Amino acid sequence: MVEKKAFFVVVDGMGDRGVKDGKTSLQLAEKPTLDELAAKGSTGIMSTIGPGIIPGSDTAHLALFGYDPSIYYKGRGPFEALGVGIDLREGDVAFRCNFATVDEDFKVIDRRAGRLKDEGAILARSLQNITIDGVEVIFASSTEHRGVLVLRGDGLSASVSDTDPHAGGENPVLQSKPLKNTSEAKRTASIVNKFVKKSWEILHSHPLNEERKKDGKLPANVLLTRGAGVYQKVESLNERYGITSCCVAGSALYKGVARYAGMDILKVKGATGRVDTDIEAKARAAKEALKKYDFVFVHIKGTDNASHDGNLEEKLFMIKKVDRLVNMLKDEDAFLIVTADHSTPISIRRHSADPVPVLIYGEGVRRDEVKSFDEVAAACGCLGYLTGVGLHRVVMDLMGCAHMVGS
Repeated sequence: MVEKKAFFVVVDGMGDRGVKDGKTSLQLAEKPTLDELAAKGSTGIMSTIGPGIIPGSDTAHLALFGYDPSIYYKGRGPFEALGVGIDLREGDVAFRCNFATVDEDFKVIDRRAGRLKDEGAILARSLQNITIDGVEVIFASSTEHRGVLVLRGDGLSASVSDTDPHAGGENPVLQSKPLKNTSEAKRTASIVNKFVKKSWEILHSHPLNEERKKDGKLPANVLLTRGAGVYQKVESLNERYGITSCCVAGSALYKGVARYAGMDILKVKGATGRVDTDIEAKARAAKEALKKYDFVFVHIKGTDNASHDGNLEEKLFMIKKVDRLVNMLKDEDAFLIVTADHSTPISIRRHSADPVPVLIYGEGVRRDEVKSFDEVAAACGCLGYLTGVGLHRVVMDLMGCAHMVGS
């Protein structure tokens, strides 16, 4: 039985290192509401997967939802597929894809085909109803240059290498290779290579690409695959705890991990997964969702984008937007948890193992001596040093739906 509901706000890549005068982005940011709630609530720090381990966004969110990545992580592809709305079946093998630009010799000119806008959905229509060696091929576009490939059939394996060279500069499209000496891996690698070749045959002469070339744009004339993973159904949050849950997010990956955990995905106009995301629309959707759901997950992506770009001004801008979202949620009758999935320090423009701050606000929580919401101050908080799975368990206990160990 749920005793109290919860908002679970994850601010992607919010953690940082000293970026200016030894201060982190959070220490520099204007965030009066977050600081106020830190002074009235419980704080701590968290290494999502474990101390010294650099989390991926997929593994971090698995942990935050209570699924130990060492047990449940089977590759990123299935999360991307779930995130774009594909209904997966046990044994499906899914891949992340990029629309890319290659020359006649299959050398990569641009891994992102100049970053498409809405053209991906048009190109994707030409890649439907394909069967290769008796295996059903399902393809869907995602945002910009991104897409998802699903192979469905017998005798498949996710133990295959990428065809994406992960770099431009005339690097050739790679041949997928089996990573295990099994007939399933060999068969799957062969099917992937045939699909990549077929994507070229279909896309290089596509009318949209002919138009792009006339306009001086790069054609999106091939698909590159990476991040193979096999789908395996798991026990949902509802089955574990008897709670209803939903997700408010803009990017496919986070929707996908949420769907994997059994959450409903809410469509929010203006939730872009970028710095321009409509933060007020997300907050309104979360508040409305609280009427129906026990656990409302809200994901904010723009902080991570700014960090990868090394843009301090944009990161501070995004933290200020997060503060507005928190201000809109703080007076609801629910626990409010705010944290990050990982650190993305501006100085290195990539994920790092640096711990992130955690804040829990709500009626009855312990109040510690911390007065500021940041990585350094929160280290003195009463929550101590958590992992993602540990934080999940704390939240479930606060909500009144955790299970006692022993008698």
